[in-house]
Amino acid sequence: MLGIARFLLLQALAFRGHDESKTSRNKGNFMEMLEWYRKKDPKAALVTGENAPGNNQMSCPMVQKDLARACAEETSELIKSEIGDRWFAVLVDEARDASIKEQMVVVVRFVNDKGSVIERFLGIEYVFDTTSTSLKKALDTMLRRYGLSIFKIRGQGYDGASNMRGQFHGLQRLVLNENPYAFYIHCFAHQLQLVVVSIAKCCGSTFDFFNYVTSIVNVVSASCKRKDQLLQSHHDKLIEQLDSGTIFSRRGKNQEISLARPGDTRWGTHHKTLARLMIMWSSVLEVLENISEDGTDGEKKTTTSGLIQRMESFEFVFILHLMIRVLGMTQDLSQCLQKKNQNIVRAIGLIGSVMRNMNEMRENGCEALFEEVKEFCLLNNIEIPNMEDMIPVRGRSRCRGAKLVSYYHHFHHGIFNVVIDQVYCELNNRFPERSTQLLRCVACLDPRDSFANFEVQKLVELAKIYKDDLCDYDCIKLAGDLRIFIDEVRNDDNFDNCTNLGNLAEKMVQTERDTTFPWCIVSLNLH
Repeated sequence: MLGIARFLLLQALAFRGHDESKTSRNKGNFMEMLEWYRKKDPKAALVTGENAPGNNQMSCPMVQKDLARACAEETSELIKSEIGDRWFAVLVDEARDASIKEQMVVVVRFVNDKGSVIERFLGIEYVFDTTSTSLKKALDTMLRRYGLSIFKIRGQGYDGASNMRGQFHGLQRLVLNENPYAFYIHCFAHQLQLVVVSIAKCCGSTFDFFNYVTSIVNVVSASCKRKDQLLQSHHDKLIEQLDSGTIFSRRGKNQEISLARPGDTRWGTHHKTLARLMIMWSSVLEVLENISEDGTDGEKKTTTSGLIQRMESFEFVFILHLMIRVLGMTQDLSQCLQKKNQNIVRAIGLIGSVMRNMNEMRENGCEALFEEVKEFCLLNNIEIPNMEDMIPVRGRSRCRGAKLVSYYHHFHHGIFNVVIDQVYCELNNRFPERSTQLLRCVACLDPRDSFANFEVQKLVELAKIYKDDLCDYDCIKLAGDLRIFIDEVRNDDNFDNCTNLGNLAEKMVQTERDTTFPWCIVSLNLH
């Protein structure tokens, strides 16, 4: 029975079934496997099932829970002994379970005796609420239960909720107040998604724009018939352009495409959506016109008429081109951060590059954007307003004496500058200097290309961040030890051009026997 319980736990399978009565054809995983085991082993059949006393069949739910609990305790003891007195990182998240109770999940990461980076699921803790104080108490309780010290934490990883990552009252701040070396590093890929999400909400015009884009995609792709009309219309226009010599055929060009539905959790998909909307502009308008003219549903006809009117406005086209440029600047960074084998050096460089490009675009890019938008409007017969004409500030009524601004002021200062400034500020806030400094230093241990990024000075700088772990003499000695370490690694024929971080970590652990450098921080960021 214990073997069955261990197998079900290992495979994360449910124990109980919907109907465990004797007449049931499927009694659940535990009972069915127990029946299978009786048929396989005659000795087991003698002491279980119908041959066993009614009060000793070892199949009731309480016995199943006891077996699972015993396995959990043994696993926890093994994890505890495996961590020992090492430094470790904590990954915490909370979620509501099926019984509408808040549960906090804790995972630990550390480097074992063999130098491998290990990630272990420590446990689940019930929390009365999800305030930072409650989460901190629950975390302390779990650490005490497993004999782990909060002062051994060298990294924190949570989601972007304010109760988790808050700089002043979040969980990460409460842990930092006790242990200043438990540095918090949020997932950079998620951080970038949050940066892009903030763009859509930075002003009313962009917020409306993304809502309209979502509506356009949903309406045009609502049925197979509409999607086929869109593809056929776009195909016919490509044929016309090829025949007229406007575009040229080449391998991989002019392929069949459709509007991509944007995903709220992957805002990088919005770049593809907007780019395809611009490419299929006339075809999308044609489908919307057909729906408006031929539809029998008055509500749908009114909605599509409004979408056509909105698409053929200068403001919609202006924001479309602006967002394609802004999202295009972050696209490479987004792809880099989502790779399993992240190149930290390239990621940090791309963050700086995005910020420089944003600043350059704010200073010199508006006029070029205006010209591009005007050219698109002339090509598609969209009215271009006189930039000197006055309009009321958005959200203000003319009859109440609203302040008037020119069209140019509205587009340049009310939309363009607001979007660029929002991106720049969010990048600064969500990629703080301390996090990027840690990653730059850790990136020096990247084993690719025979440790091409190895810099002793940055690693000594990393050691000085943990000043309580190393004294001044240790930092001076560490510089020499690191030079010897890298020479030995580079001269090791078995390690030449090796990218196995497990082997690297094993050599680090060997080096750690002579130094007290907290190599655990490497595992937190390189993986």
